[in-house]
Amino acid sequence: MPALPLQNCFLKQALRTNFLHTMEFPSALKQLLRIPQNVAILSHRNPDGDAIGSSLAMRHYLEQYGHTVHVLFPSEFPEEFDALPGSEDILLWDIHTEECKNVLTRKNVFFFLDFNGYGRIDKMGDFIKDLPGTRIMIDHHLYPDPIADYTYSEPEASSTCELVYRFIHGLGDTMKINPMIGKCIYTGLITDTGSFRHATNPMVFRIAADLVERGLDDTAVQDMIFNSQKEKHLRLLGHCLTHRMEYLPEYHTALIWLSKKDYEIFNIQRGDTEGIVNYLLSIKDVKLAAFIHNQPTVVKLSLRSKGNLDVQEICKKHFNGGGHRNASGAYSHDSLKATIDKFKSLLPEYKEQLNAKG
Repeated sequence: MPALPLQNCFLKQALRTNFLHTMEFPSALKQLLRIPQNVAILSHRNPDGDAIGSSLAMRHYLEQYGHTVHVLFPSEFPEEFDALPGSEDILLWDIHTEECKNVLTRKNVFFFLDFNGYGRIDKMGDFIKDLPGTRIMIDHHLYPDPIADYTYSEPEASSTCELVYRFIHGLGDTMKINPMIGKCIYTGLITDTGSFRHATNPMVFRIAADLVERGLDDTAVQDMIFNSQKEKHLRLLGHCLTHRMEYLPEYHTALIWLSKKDYEIFNIQRGDTEGIVNYLLSIKDVKLAAFIHNQPTVVKLSLRSKGNLDVQEICKKHFNGGGHRNASGAYSHDSLKATIDKFKSLLPEYKEQLNAKG
């Protein structure tokens, strides 16, 4: 992997058998965070459990030092995360545009969580890029842009929530991680690892154990995420598996697609399709899963894989996207059919990897 273009970087710490090493934080950053500041925490469009969990965890931590904190997202988030403490206070650029502008112009510290380029926060990025203030990035995606004064980037981490825990620990404040913060952090751990099925590392399990010891009700978080669905979600899933699934055994690949008509029939809203692609990976021989669906202006793709197949490479090379080795997203300006056909046409290029054992 090429060297990352980072400035004022405090990068990954080696794991140890017992627990975490203490990070060497820049003294200027430590001093900044010990004095009450006016802080904005931002995350990406279509925020997922990791974006929401890391942002709210950081908010609740910073507020213990008297900081004035606002969390802002470009767009709405799935309603199952409404149960996270502080979610009701999140400002959404698409809905509260003028309020967001007024809040942001008063901030002097900006946290960028779970994204690494202004493009991921859309118009909000255009608004803040020239505002004065200190910028701190905490993220686990590849190739961060040099947009922050302090960058904590570790692509090998399971989630940004893992990094937020380690950030707090590195500041010597592990004891400030109460059950409320633990609930937020655990949400990101669960959602970005698929309930510890992928993208894990020894640290993830140590962190999860520590959160439970600090009073986290881990079962309640699982219920919040996975056992709070509406009836229409199950009917939509049934429709996808019965009428919109294709299995391509020659390439150990399966895909599900949804049209604009499907969106109308099932009244699909933001977050309603979350996790559908993962059902394809439950097929024994499937190594590559794709969910391709028609949005108002683009066709979106969500790719998942087992083993060493790098779907981030597929997304970046062919579909204007990126993400992680086993979980990535992308988009296409072609029609739904043309996008599906293009995806299928690429499979022979990856046939050797898809047929590899292990």
